[in-house]
Amino acid sequence: MLPFRDHNPSHTVPYVTYALIAANVAIWLWTVVAGADAQALNRLYYDFALIPARVTGGEGWGGFVTSTFLHGGVMHLAGNMLFLHIYGDNLEDKMGRLPFLGFYLACGIAGGVAQVLSEPFSAVPTVGASGAIAGVMGGYLLLFPRARVDVFFYVTVFALPAWLLLVAWFALQLAGGFGPGDGVAYWAHNGGFVAGLLLTLPVWLRLGGPRFWRRTEGHLDHPPAVWRRSSVPQVRR
Repeated sequence: MLPFRDHNPSHTVPYVTYALIAANVAIWLWTVVAGADAQALNRLYYDFALIPARVTGGEGWGGFVTSTFLHGGVMHLAGNMLFLHIYGDNLEDKMGRLPFLGFYLACGIAGGVAQVLSEPFSAVPTVGASGAIAGVMGGYLLLFPRARVDVFFYVTVFALPAWLLLVAWFALQLAGGFGPGDGVAYWAHNGGFVAGLLLTLPVWLRLGGPRFWRRTEGHLDHPPAVWRRSSVPQVRR
């Protein structure tokens, strides 16, 4: 089941979201070039990835930020950028551009802290924007729990409420965090998601808090996007 778009158009052009996507893609292309030299690639990950053992040893603190712009492969990059594209524009719209950038980086750092706390002596580099994007997803859940998101399921497209997708995703991350290790930084996802919820609370309160939910019924505070295909099945609750 793959989400690919929401029905929640933003009022402004999401320049920061686009810039973050462009930066992540550009840096990944740079690592592809660096990968031609294995020694240079190893050095790059040592210097810029988040390595818990280095952090607990008192060094490598910059990795909390720089690791969020590194990815382990094209599918890792594509998945993260797709989720940022779906959910990021609406948070940027509500927060403002510079506050959204600070929010994104803060969620990435929070995810990194959670990952280090879960494996403080691990020497395995942690890379990826997943913690930051998990924070974006947590913020979206708070502001637009019933906004519809289109997902591919085999050859069918369904419109599902955001809360169903995001809560299910978070439950899977929690299960992964408490399960046997499989190379995925689940606690970075969990930490980023929780940070996103908490950091979005001031925005939600500024919009009216419970009154905002009552006024919008958890949907949008503006007309939804209308896609040409009107036969998409919809699940509202």
